Amino acid sequence: MPPNDPALKSFIATAPESHFPIQNLPFGIFSSVEDATLRVGVAIGDHVVDLALLADADLLPLPSEVFRSGSLNQFVALGHATWRVTRELISHLLRDDNPLLRDDHTLRSAALLPQEEVTLHLPMEIAGYTDFYSSKEHATNVGSMFRDPENALLPNWLHMPIGYNGRASSVVVSGTALHRPKGQLKLPDSDAPIFAPSRKLDFELEAGFFIGQPNALGDPINIAVAEQHIFGMVLLNDWSARDLQQWEYVPLGPFNSKSFGTSISPWVVTMEALEPFRVASPAQVPVPLPYLQEHTDNGFDITLEVTLKPAEDSSGSSVGQVICKTNFKAMYWTMAQQLAHHTVSGCNTKVGDLMGSGTISGNTPDACGSLLELTRNGQNPLTLTGGAQRGFIQDGDEISMTGWCQGDGYRVGFGNVVGKILPVQ
Repeated sequence: MPPNDPALKSFIATAPESHFPIQNLPFGIFSSVEDATLRVGVAIGDHVVDLALLADADLLPLPSEVFRSGSLNQFVALGHATWRVTRELISHLLRDDNPLLRDDHTLRSAALLPQEEVTLHLPMEIAGYTDFYSSKEHATNVGSMFRDPENALLPNWLHMPIGYNGRASSVVVSGTALHRPKGQLKLPDSDAPIFAPSRKLDFELEAGFFIGQPNALGDPINIAVAEQHIFGMVLLNDWSARDLQQWEYVPLGPFNSKSFGTSISPWVVTMEALEPFRVASPAQVPVPLPYLQEHTDNGFDITLEVTLKPAEDSSGSSVGQVICKTNFKAMYWTMAQQLAHHTVSGCNTKVGDLMGSGTISGNTPDACGSLLELTRNGQNPLTLTGGAQRGFIQDGDEISMTGWCQGDGYRVGFGNVVGKILPVQ
C-alpha cells in the first residue's frame, strides 16, 4: 500500500485525532537528555523515530551522518526522489504487519522516543525568509480599515503575489518566548513620533513552506514545476507590532514592526503527505499573466485554529480560548504562484529558504487571522472566558496555532506553534 493509503495502520498506536498517523510522517530536528546531538526525526503518534539509528542499523540507505547534521538541510539537499523514497521506507518499517522494527525490541526501544522526552529545534537552517500577502479577505479587511472600503485592494494586488523580504535570523521554533518589541510609533494626537514599547502587538496566522530544490541565479522557476521545489509546510506566526508598522511601512513596507520574531512549528509536513487534500483555489479575476497561470489544483484543505491564553489572573489560573477558525484553501495566491513570482526576475533560492503565506483569513467574523481584524484595530476588544478583554496581546499572553487536514478516520496535522510574550527588555 502507498504511504498515503487511509487503510494503513502502524504498530505505534495513534488516536483518530492525532496529528501524526502513519499517513503523515513529518520530518523535524530533535535532541534528548541521553543524547544532546541534534538529529533528524519523524513524528509518529506520540513518538519520534530516530532516523540516525535506523540508518546505523542499515534500515535506511543513507549514511547516518546525514541524519546527525543538526538540521534537515543536508537530507533535503539530496533531492525530491530521496525525500519520497525515505518516507516510503519509513512508512514500510512502521506498518503493523512488518516485524522488522516492530519485533526488534532493542532497536525499537532505542529508536522510538516519547515526544514528551525530547526537545524539538528549528527544522532547517534558514538562509532567507520571504513573507507574502496572499489572502484576499485579509487584504480587503486591512484595506477597508486604513484606506477606502470601496477600493480596499491596491491596483497591483489582483495581478501578482505581493511580498517582502523578512529576517531569517529571528525565526524561532515553537515554544520560544519573545519580548515585547519597542521602536518608533506615532500617537493619533501627536505630530511627532515617540520611542516606546509597542502598544498594539498582534499575531498573524500563516503557513510557511521550505525550499527543498534550489534554483540558480538567473534561472526562474516555471510554475508548472514549482511545487517540485517545495519540501514541505509548517505553521507560522508572523508576530506584528501594528503601531510600529503603521508609522514605518510607507514607502518600503514592514521593517522593525516584524523583524523581532517569527515563530514556526517544528514538524515539516511533506508535500507528498498533503497530496490527498489538494483542492481548487479561488477563481482569479482578472486572469493572471501567463507566468502565473496554473492548470492544476494547487490549493490545500487545511483547517486552522488560533487559541489565545491570557496572562494568569490573580488566582494564578488561565484558560485558553479559540478566537479564530479558518482554512488555508481560501488563499487567493498559491504556493506555486508565490514561488514562480519570487524567482521570475532571476532571483535564486537556497535549500532551507522559508516562504510565509501571509495572514490567512476567511469570509466570516471568526475566520480573521489577526487581532487587527478580529477587534477592528482594537476598537472592539474580544471578551474571553473568565471576563478578560483583549484588543491586542498583553504581556504574559500565549498564542497557540494548530492545523490539520481531515481524512477518513485520520488527520494529517502540523501539531502546534506556540509563543508567549514577555515584557519589554
